[in-house]
Amino acid sequence: MEEKLMSNKKPTYPISDRLEAYLKECNRKIKIPVFYDDLLRFSGSIVVYDAHDEDTLWVRVYYEEHERTEMELSLKKVYTILHSDGNEDAIEFLNIDAIDYCTFGNSKPFRIKIRNILNDNYTYIYVKKADASRIYGLELEHMFSPNRINFLVYKNTLIEEHIAGIPGDVFIKDFLPDLSERAKSQIAKEFVKFNERCQMRLLGDMRSYNYVIIPTHDFDHVEYKIRAIDFDQQCYEGKLKVYQPQFFKENLAMVELVMQKLHSSSIEQYKKEERSILAKRLLNSKSRSNILIDCMCKDKISTQENIRELREFLYNFTLDLKFRRCDTMGDILKVALDFVRRNYENVNMKRLLEG
Repeated sequence: MEEKLMSNKKPTYPISDRLEAYLKECNRKIKIPVFYDDLLRFSGSIVVYDAHDEDTLWVRVYYEEHERTEMELSLKKVYTILHSDGNEDAIEFLNIDAIDYCTFGNSKPFRIKIRNILNDNYTYIYVKKADASRIYGLELEHMFSPNRINFLVYKNTLIEEHIAGIPGDVFIKDFLPDLSERAKSQIAKEFVKFNERCQMRLLGDMRSYNYVIIPTHDFDHVEYKIRAIDFDQQCYEGKLKVYQPQFFKENLAMVELVMQKLHSSSIEQYKKEERSILAKRLLNSKSRSNILIDCMCKDKISTQENIRELREFLYNFTLDLKFRRCDTMGDILKVALDFVRRNYENVNMKRLLEG
């Protein structure tokens, strides 16, 4: 029987005064003209199917005429605030093509398709209910991953930009079998690094539909990167395996690829590379990351049961007694990142002395 890794339901945690002050200082908190609850006032919906006529678990919603005009104008304003300086000169050239609502998962987001009518280019933005653990996840991704993330928070509403890429489950099913052997080796390497990155910063639930594969065409080949797109499970669950994508059955094809393509020495090498990169990012963003993690240390974003379980897992994993003195998930993350940074600095100092 498969081990149950995830809780049935993760609660939404409110934004504390300390976190709100941090968001304001970092220009993440900006007044917006529409709220998540406003979008819930739709009058009807239809199911959205994919190209294979399968249910996407999204529904396309519509509104009464007297609300639709104001709603669409507000969403266009949100788009200009998120992607530029809020200047409204371009609003007349924007069109809201669709408003979709996801009935699956914790966040139940709205996905807004916005098109420029002058050239038919379009993009998406997401409107979600603000949740403290998700916001911490977004900020940590911004600081510690190879990627930057653009989002806004105002009261109970979170606005996120779209992260483009091929959904992991679609990639595994439709693209992975046809890749060259070299490409498969490169994907295996990226999955090892992605797995290590999630584990170190305690980002959970990276099942295949919660990350995307991003192909980048170089002059003689294609490089593949893996990027998280869901940050709902930042520092919540108690089981360490939740923060290791390799243990989800949805990622079995990726794990098998790693075992087929990489030697154990290569796997260890890529893990060390990722730990070193994280340590460098931690040192380079020391001021901002310290403020954020101090907020987390004083915040409630999980249950006491989960905190006790995770700190015991991490103590057994690292034998670092500091984990057993942690009272919050923020404390646990702080000790985990300090562990990575300390090991990196010790190795560098040893090499310097030996040189």
